Amino acid sequence: MNLFWRYGIKSVTMDDIAKDLGISKRTIYQHFKDKNEIVEKVIKSKLNDEECQMQELEENSLNPIDEIVNISTHIRESLGSMNPSVLFDLKKYHPEGWALFREFKKSMVIQSVRDNLIKGQQAGLFRLDIDVEVLSRLRIEQIEMAFDPSIFAFGQFDIVEVQIQFLDHFVRGILSPEGFNYYNQLPSTATQSNTHEK
Repeated sequence: MNLFWRYGIKSVTMDDIAKDLGISKRTIYQHFKDKNEIVEKVIKSKLNDEECQMQELEENSLNPIDEIVNISTHIRESLGSMNPSVLFDLKKYHPEGWALFREFKKSMVIQSVRDNLIKGQQAGLFRLDIDVEVLSRLRIEQIEMAFDPSIFAFGQFDIVEVQIQFLDHFVRGILSPEGFNYYNQLPSTATQSNTHEK
């Protein structure tokens, strides 16, 4: 898995995988039909890990603002060690793996964001006039958009910085006055808040 994340999926060969695992290519082919199947298994494992992480962060967050910030921080930390071409490679060369990612996004992640927005409204931290269905989808597309080289060219933009900007823009658009006061006092966003308000 680390090879794909570090170098991108396309650039990693079966020889690279065998060398990294310290086994022969023949042994790999005894368990996997081809690279496509390996990619699919790796993506399944990664998505299962992400689902567990998201549930843990949700359970351990003080309120909906903390939850969305904590999950976004986790995503940014994951992105920091990931080659920006991974999603592009997955979409272009591994349709089965890409389908798994899309299904995870549709069934798990959008629902998680939707639930968070509703909880935030009920807690008085998020505006009541936002459209939860629209914004839950917007937030997920923002995360994926950062990996689109036709919008944010590799080498020209820092994906982590793009995600930070997306998060700050998104959260500020949904906060109630009470929520804004709370968000503005968070240590992780204090610098961003001061920068944007100068």
